[in-house]
Amino acid sequence: MPRVRFAPSPTGYLHVGSARTFIFNWLYARRNGGTMILRIDDTDVERNSDQSLDSIFEGLKWLGLDWDEQYRQSDRLALHQEFAQSILAKGLAYRDFTPQVAAVEDAPHSGDTWLCNPGQREIPQEESDRRAAAGEPFVLRYKVPRDTPEAVKFTDAVYGEQSKSTADIEDFALLRSTGIPTYHLASCADDVDLRISHIVRGQDHLTNTFKHVLIFKAAGYEPPQFAHLPLLIAPDGAKLSKRKHGPVVSVTTYRDAGFLPHAFINFLCLLGWSPKDDRERMTREELTAVFSFEGINRSNAVINFSDEEPFDAKCLWLNAETIRTMPATELSAVLAPVLAEAGIDCSAERLALITPLIQERIKLLKDLLTVGDFFFAKELAPYDSAELIPKKGDAAMALQALEKALEVLPGAEFSHDGLEAALRAGAEQLGIKAGQMFEPIRVAVCGRKTAPPLFGTLEALGRDVCLERIDKAIAKLK
Repeated sequence: MPRVRFAPSPTGYLHVGSARTFIFNWLYARRNGGTMILRIDDTDVERNSDQSLDSIFEGLKWLGLDWDEQYRQSDRLALHQEFAQSILAKGLAYRDFTPQVAAVEDAPHSGDTWLCNPGQREIPQEESDRRAAAGEPFVLRYKVPRDTPEAVKFTDAVYGEQSKSTADIEDFALLRSTGIPTYHLASCADDVDLRISHIVRGQDHLTNTFKHVLIFKAAGYEPPQFAHLPLLIAPDGAKLSKRKHGPVVSVTTYRDAGFLPHAFINFLCLLGWSPKDDRERMTREELTAVFSFEGINRSNAVINFSDEEPFDAKCLWLNAETIRTMPATELSAVLAPVLAEAGIDCSAERLALITPLIQERIKLLKDLLTVGDFFFAKELAPYDSAELIPKKGDAAMALQALEKALEVLPGAEFSHDGLEAALRAGAEQLGIKAGQMFEPIRVAVCGRKTAPPLFGTLEALGRDVCLERIDKAIAKLK
């Protein structure tokens, strides 16, 4: 059974590209009955931060996808150092005692690529051991074959056959002068120890893979299978970055804006992957059932956004469609925290009445606060009395309609059917059309002409609020 891992570094928020990598790993593991591993790659001590780690866990928690095992690289330093020493013992690595500045200035190059530090590879083992034992600082480097260049090869599940000559690979570091492992060494050591079968990660790691293949083979292990994912890029073709593109690249931005986690997962899956049957909206179960590496494209995927429209139109559409088709009880449950965060007190029973009224009118969960603001306001925002006048009527007709509503509503049954019956009867008594009766009432209770269905709105607002607002509207017309 496959064992896959998601290995974020706690040096920033959970990037949308990283989230997609996690999702693809998760889908592959769950489809094939495998194991999903979360490994925090925190060997970059100077850049790590607790805030970044918290952001990663916040983002993953919001996505709602689980994992089976969890590890932290900083707890595994002894394993990494032992792994490096085993490579050194085989003569496939060497200690480099050259100061880093001199190394860069004096080292041979291949084109613009630094290759190695001259003389360090040839230091006799006895001298190297003596200098290390004396406390002289060194970097442990992999001894890339130089005399007879070899081809380093692997097959990528997305990009196919890959090959690179060792003549174009530098003597990369395995351990820093502090004894802390580099990303390359720690990642490979953990992949071996955790028995990772498939490494699924971003295409920006494709070039690193040649070094990793060398490390795996030097340690005596067959490399895992690789699948590199196309990058996510901005509309201008640049790789997404917080510095250049702002918070739109952070997962928690979508959470805070009011996206549903599954709709966001659905959107990310469609960036660089396709089920090959033109489907766009898919449940988690459907995504799991059809996910495969064969469906991953090689081309980079664009997330469309602008200053005016900060979120991709497809992401918004998927979110709106997911909201529209959710059972109202489920939608109420996820809307409740939106109200609580805004400091609005609303009972579950009342929210259950409001939810179906606004369900098809919102794209984001937080749209509830604008589309349905009048449900929760103590006072309506100011509106012009002219808004109360029906399209085919005048101020006198509007006043008649509102006064009749104020007359019949106190005795009406405050349910959809009861309210409809009472107000239609009122219109008939006045000799006006139902629409001419309903329009002024809608504006009076909502403060706008465009609002959810009237009878459900009245029921959700309650008798006292409706009567108070209608009374104020009458005063506007007099």
